Amino acid sequence: MLTLRRFLCVVFGFSVLLACFGCPQKSGVPSIDQTPAYQRVGDSEAESLAAHLSTRLQGLRSWTALRPALEDSLGYILRRPQNAVCVNRPGLVLTWAQLGDSVAELIGLLPQLDRNPRLVAERFQWLKVAPGTLLTGYYEPWLEASLTPDDRFKYPLYGVPEDLKTTNLSSFHYRWKGQSLVYRMGEEGIEPYFDREAIDGKGVLAGRGREIAWAKDPVDIFFLQIQGSGRLVLPDGSVKHILYGGKNGHKYVSIGRLLIERGHVPREEMSMQRIRAFLNANPETAQQLMFENPSYVFFRLSDDGPYGSINSILMPRVSAAVDRTMVPLGSVLALKTSLMDYENGESDPFMSLVLAQDTGGAIKGTRMDLFCGSGEEAETLAGHLQEQSEVFMLVSRRVMEAFPNVSE
Repeated sequence: MLTLRRFLCVVFGFSVLLACFGCPQKSGVPSIDQTPAYQRVGDSEAESLAAHLSTRLQGLRSWTALRPALEDSLGYILRRPQNAVCVNRPGLVLTWAQLGDSVAELIGLLPQLDRNPRLVAERFQWLKVAPGTLLTGYYEPWLEASLTPDDRFKYPLYGVPEDLKTTNLSSFHYRWKGQSLVYRMGEEGIEPYFDREAIDGKGVLAGRGREIAWAKDPVDIFFLQIQGSGRLVLPDGSVKHILYGGKNGHKYVSIGRLLIERGHVPREEMSMQRIRAFLNANPETAQQLMFENPSYVFFRLSDDGPYGSINSILMPRVSAAVDRTMVPLGSVLALKTSLMDYENGESDPFMSLVLAQDTGGAIKGTRMDLFCGSGEEAETLAGHLQEQSEVFMLVSRRVMEAFPNVSE
């Protein structure tokens, strides 16, 4: 039987061979360093940016409305090992304690910001995330569902299966630090967990008691899995939150990219709405197309939500998903971009503070995903949001003066 340890040894051996005999480097082509980094912003530029800070497009009447979310972020930071480094990138090395001091200082400053937002530049060093940020959006979808199956509700939503296993690979080799392996035990040893086609096409989980609800439409389930959480509207009119529980470990494949590559949707017209329209209009190919994304998400039911990765309820247009190796969870960020104004439907300049409170499988490097809220308006915004944006980490000047090595 192929044990987990033997399997990992085989994988490691193969990776060494691949490194030695894999694809050669192209000669004569200079490499461009695209390593994500932080760049210190000059005081005059920071003051100019801070002068335009506004909560209008976030639907907040005062900066003090950020206090509960900031306190959640600070609580998460204080639960980390305080002397441990939370970010180590060119231009910025920061411990959890230093990050916590910065967030606490901002909380104390909130009552003064309505009168003078320039204080954010006076009291904080702005460090730009480089080389740039692609801002996308996600939302909390609503779908009709039932806690019991019938002729209308026949497509299952699954909780985490009992045979889905996860192991921390860093305990096997330092090269796998921060990586994990999702698997199941098969007849011959460990195997990858079932993919989407096996689960939804072959019904490998059916009848095992892991169904937690049933939906009317498999396309609704597919979009719920992409977003990671949502709300179920039950037949009696009550609403239940359905939250992320786990995933099968397979790579996420973008159906939007497949539709563009195959000429079904022009790149400039791509959105979640166009994907849904194509799937609904082509039911004979929709299932097979969805199978091409082997990644599968499992859920849990709750009375409240949605929750981010720091276990706090997400705040529309404030909470954001980040790559935690680039931007530590709990951070306060200034975001300069364009967002749709719900009142007039036009795209308006957005300059405000957002909080790193979530993560996502597709969020890597400098990319950031803004939580847009719940319902149709949020779906519209999230479905069309793809903006090249500027993001700035805010670090207390007092912290930077006390620890000169923070910005290196």
